[in-house]
Formats: sequence, structure tokens, C-alpha cells
Amino acid sequence: MADQPEGNTGGAAPDLKDLQHWTWVLGRMQQMMMEHGLDLMQPAQGSTLPAPFDPTPVIRAQADFWADTMKLWQRFLDPAGAAAPEETPEQARDKRFKAPQWRDDPVFDFIRRSYFLIAEHLVKGVDAIEGVDPKQKEQIRFATRGFIDAMSPTNFPATNPLVLEKAIETKGESLLKGLQNMLADMAKGQLTQTSEGSFELGRNIATTPGKVVKRTPMYELIHYAPTTESVAKIPLVIFPPWINRFYILDLTAEKSFIRWAVEQGLSVFVVSWKSADASMKDVVWDDFIERGQIDAVDTVRELLDVPAVHTIGYCVAGTTLAATLALLTARGQADKVASATFFTAQVDFSQAGDLNLFVDDEQMKLIETLSPEGFLDGRYMAATFNLLRGRDLIWNYVANNYLMGAEYTPFDLLHWNSDVTNLPSKWHQSYLADLYRDNKLATPGAISVAGTPIDLSRVATPTYVQAGREDHIAPAESVWKITHHFAGPLRFVLAGSGHIAGVVNPPAAGKYQYWINDAKVGSLADFVAGAREVKGSWWPDWRAWIGSLDSETVPAAGARIPGGGTLAALEDAPGSYVRTR
Repeated sequence: MADQPEGNTGGAAPDLKDLQHWTWVLGRMQQMMMEHGLDLMQPAQGSTLPAPFDPTPVIRAQADFWADTMKLWQRFLDPAGAAAPEETPEQARDKRFKAPQWRDDPVFDFIRRSYFLIAEHLVKGVDAIEGVDPKQKEQIRFATRGFIDAMSPTNFPATNPLVLEKAIETKGESLLKGLQNMLADMAKGQLTQTSEGSFELGRNIATTPGKVVKRTPMYELIHYAPTTESVAKIPLVIFPPWINRFYILDLTAEKSFIRWAVEQGLSVFVVSWKSADASMKDVVWDDFIERGQIDAVDTVRELLDVPAVHTIGYCVAGTTLAATLALLTARGQADKVASATFFTAQVDFSQAGDLNLFVDDEQMKLIETLSPEGFLDGRYMAATFNLLRGRDLIWNYVANNYLMGAEYTPFDLLHWNSDVTNLPSKWHQSYLADLYRDNKLATPGAISVAGTPIDLSRVATPTYVQAGREDHIAPAESVWKITHHFAGPLRFVLAGSGHIAGVVNPPAAGKYQYWINDAKVGSLADFVAGAREVKGSWWPDWRAWIGSLDSETVPAAGARIPGGGTLAALEDAPGSYVRTR
């Protein structure tokens, strides 16, 4: 048998020598992080620091780290004589370490606690850095947290007791299966998050009956079949985001907002956007407003012979809907829209969250190089969103499906999340620069659409705004800012959960909650302080709000039936655009 290198290289748990080595490695990483922070403080050639740099906080952070490390070693070497370090509530809830092996085995308990200690002090090290630009510091903090998630002991076979046990139990088959999963993902250039083939459009997902009644180079218009004898006179037009597929609002029948809205007696139309290709290389934001939203609104108004429609804009389509309302207002056509509902949509990007960290000159140049044919491959955007929640959307699958070789679980939401769409690069670049970087939409007249300056403060359309309390893409604080820009009546609802689950929360599920506050308040904190919590879904609250604007109904006949009016049915829902990459 060949000689083994010194130290533990087999499948057994790490020995004391290994632990000493890895503790030194992790400690050295802390030191390097601190030194990097010191380097950041040094003035660039030909420049000066705005103020003398005080290294005291950094030195204090290093000293605290080594003191805590010694306490942890004392606990490991003398369990009976040293008190166990207290865990924070966040550490106790960490799902990565929920298996009892992480606490029952002294070695892996030490690894777990060491990881928490290193993670805590890495973040403290970043907080100790002084004198850097606030955005740069946030970028360092974001990168540090991403590094911490990546270096979790759950992500490495030798430091994950479950991986070791599974490998021994299956005689290595789990590692082979995991390697197969990883190689398959590398071949397709995208992380797999759910079992492939479990969902099929029109069969068990996106199944609400309807017809495509219009197709343009930018979108398909789907008209859903009524299920009630009468419907609300004012129809509803839904604009999903074009950075994802529309069926986030039409998942399985039990979760479908579209199906639920139809059952509530609404005439429902949904725009299904075309995934960008080279033919859309010149598409800009004006096109999504004029050729997209306004065109769809006018089409439905003409088809049903009604003066106005209700509208919903989700995420980026909500931001665009705000611009659409401002443009219609500037043109004296605001009465085309009876109401506007915003699902987790931002109009003021001054506090837009971690996505803002990806918007600078270097990132913009990189994005441009990734779009040689005039469109950005949707896999890049998906990777960016996954990075915002790397622990759940990246490393969870590395541990379970690569290291453990586990089978993927069918999950409609993750199937949708993986079904990416391409983006027109000109629109994408200008959207990031004008909104995220320069925040022009929040400034009256700073942005023009089709040559017309727009001003959100002139919009008086009745508005319903929904935000997610744990939203990591459109933070609730950022969504709240819409209340400072519109002039008309506005109802704000804060939903439990995040960007997706906070929206897709059917009443029958009995999950989560939402908060309402009818008092006039100036901040989200004041809203929350005086809010009343309501258990369950906010959907019924929205339906009651829509009904309060106009309760008139008409028979569900004629043009209210898909294909029954001047627009012939082209094909069954969910249409063709949703199936194309």
C-alpha cells in the first residue's frame, strides 16, 4: 500500500492534528481579511485619505477573535471544565446544522462552533473597517457573507458528518451520484434545483383555461375563461416581470393567483412576454411601456368596449407600470387605468438592497461583454438572484445533491425559478444605470418616455401596494417609498415572507400573515408600529379593495369569453412564448 500523506486523508472524521491545522487556516483567513481592510484604507497613488485611519477597531477585533478562539479550544480539550459558548438564536435555527451529529459528536460540534466563530469575526472585521465609501463597505460585507456561506463545513465531504455517513452507507455510490449531478449541471451551465420532467406547462402547471388572443413581437395576450355567470365590468390586466415567466402567478391549481382571480368574478388578461433574442437587440424601456403595457391596456379596452382597466405590475413590470401611469397622466389619458396594483415593485431605488451592489461601471462593462448578440442569457440573471440567497439557492443543493447524491425534489416554484428568460441588453443596461445607479425615476422630469418627461408625483390613480417583509430583491423599505411619490389614494399592505412566497400565498393554504394600517404615517417603521396583523393571505383584502372601486358586473358572455369578440383565439393558454428560450 502506498504511504499516506501525514494527517487525515481518509474517510474518517478529522483528528486533532487536522483540527489544529484547519483552525490555523481559518484564523489566517481572518487575519488576511483584516489586512485587506487595512489595505483598503491606504490612499491610491496621487490621492490622500479624507481623515487619518485609526487601526484601533481592527486591532481590537483581531484580539477578540483570538480570545474567543482560545475559549473554544478550552471547551474542546476540557468539555467538563469549560462552559460551552452560548449560541445566538440565529445559530440555533441554522438549518444547515439541524442534524444531531453536529452536536452529539465532539469533533463535529467543534467544527460547527469554530465555523460560527470565524463567521462572526469575519463580519466584525468588515464592520471594523473605517474610512471607506459606504457602498464599497457594503460590497465587502456582501462578498464576506458569500465567502462565509461558501466555506461552511457542510459544503465539504471531510467536515460534513452526514456526507461521510452516506458515503460509507452506500459504499461510495452517493459520491458518484453527486458527481453525476454536478457534471450534468456544468454541461447545461445552470444549477438544478428541482427534479426535471416533473412539471409540464399546460399539464400540471400553468393550467388555468384560457386563450392567446393577440401576439406581437414583444408579448402574447392571454384571456382567461370566466367561471362565474357574471364578471366585474372593469377587466384586470396583469403584467408579470419579463425577467421570469408569467406562470409564477399560475403555478399548480392550488397556488394560482390567476385561477383564483377568475373564480372571484374578474375578467383576467395576462401578458406573457417573449424571451429576448437577437431580433430584440434594439428594445428599450420605452418599448415595454408603449408597445407593451399601453398597447395591452388599449387592446383590452377596445375588445371589451370599456373605458378603463384594472392593472397589476409585478417587480420590474410594476416599476414599468409606474412609468406607464406617469406617461398616461402627462398625455391626459390617466383615465385609461382604473386602478394600479404593485406586487413588490420599486420606483425609488435609493434603498434598493443588495442588488445595488452589482451596479457599478465595472459590472456594467461585464454585462455588456455577456451580450454580444443584443440580449443577456437568462442564466446570468438567475445566478445573480441565486447569489442574493446563496445559502438556500446554491449551497443547499451543493450539499444535498452533489455531496450527498440526493435525488431532486419536485417543487413547482423552483421549476419556475429555473425556467429562465433572456433580456434585451439595451433595456437591461439602461434600467440598471438610470434606475438602480442614478435613481432617475424618483426625480420629476429626469426620465423621458417617447420624448415626454414623466413625473410620478402627478399620478393620481388609485393604488394598492404590496410589499414582502422578508423580501431580499425588492426590500420592503424600498417598496414603501412609492407612498411618497404618488398623489392619489393608496393602500399599503405588508405581507409576510418574501419576493415570491409573499405574493403567491393563496387563502386556502392558511399560511403567513399581513399587516395593515389605515393611519397616515411617514415611514415603514411607523406603519409597522401601528399596524394590525391579519392571519393568512392578503388576496381577499385586495379583492375587496378592487370591488370598492367599482362593483358593477356584466354577463360573462360575448367578448368576455376568450375568442368570442373581435380577437380570435390563436391557441390555448399558456401559449407559445412561455415555452421558448
